[in-house]
Amino acid sequence: MRFSEIISKLSDTITDHSLITNREQNPEITGVAPVDESSSGTISYIEGAKFASLVSSTGASALILPQNEQLQMQATERGIAWLSTPEPRLLFAKAIALFYQPYRPNPEIHPTAVIHPTAKIGNDVYIGAHAVIESGVEIGNGVVIHPNVVIYPNAKIGDRTILHANCTIHERTIIGADCVIHSGAVIGAEGFGFVPTRTGWLKMEQSGYTVLEDGVEVGCNSAIDRPAVGETRVGRNTKIDNLVQIGHGCQIGAGCAIAGQAGMAGGVKVGNRVILAGQSGIANQVKIGDGAIASAQAGIHNNVAPGEIVSGSPAMPHKLYLKVSAVYSRLPDIYQSLKQLQRQLGQK
Repeated sequence: MRFSEIISKLSDTITDHSLITNREQNPEITGVAPVDESSSGTISYIEGAKFASLVSSTGASALILPQNEQLQMQATERGIAWLSTPEPRLLFAKAIALFYQPYRPNPEIHPTAVIHPTAKIGNDVYIGAHAVIESGVEIGNGVVIHPNVVIYPNAKIGDRTILHANCTIHERTIIGADCVIHSGAVIGAEGFGFVPTRTGWLKMEQSGYTVLEDGVEVGCNSAIDRPAVGETRVGRNTKIDNLVQIGHGCQIGAGCAIAGQAGMAGGVKVGNRVILAGQSGIANQVKIGDGAIASAQAGIHNNVAPGEIVSGSPAMPHKLYLKVSAVYSRLPDIYQSLKQLQRQLGQK
């Protein structure tokens, strides 16, 4: 499509209507690409001034730029068509959708799917090969269930939710509308509940529920466990990456982002709009306030206040962590200085 068509389709999505373009340029755009790997016919983006050097080297025919006159001038001098917005990455994400839509099969039920007669299936549903849907399951309208998905008895799946191949939905699970569960994820399996006795571990049956509210996305091979009593809940529009462990009874708020290999023990409470970076870990019963951020590999053993940024293990306020890190690299020198001072003082 022509660059002018892209402008037309994206302009309605820019909230401040600050779209700017070099209208003398109207190239044919056939796809999207990273700015450092782009070629003629592609559109890419520059997120800020620190990437200015890429404007002079990119092969893209069009760029999405921040509201930066210097970058806009560079693009114009190179004959690159451009538009600007306060949030280039956000607009680029919307541009990708103009050229690519995920695979979505047409509604049908494959003859090899095993569906219990008591299951309730909505309209316009796709159920792939060898999927298994047990008794009492309720499937909403427009749901996509890819091959080899297993849904245990009495689970509920909301409208337009997508269950990718080989994911498993256990009993006592309620999944809302417009959710995406990726391949290998396990939702609602038994939490890790064992009680120590004199003769060994006594298994505590996990009779609670697992609830995913509308718009939740769960990455490949992640696990969200159901509790012994009560519920494990993931709030609306929270996004969970691959290989994430959410223990039994956790309560996660709305609009959170949880990166790969993060894990939380049972009973953790996470507020709204929290960001947990990769491999961060949260101990049992800890509370994370709204808007807090945990950096990569943070080990959180104590409550985190709303809006606080924590780093390190054990986790501490990020500014303190930076100071501690600076000292850490100097510890050998500090140790040698201490030994020298001890010798001077006649100490052992």
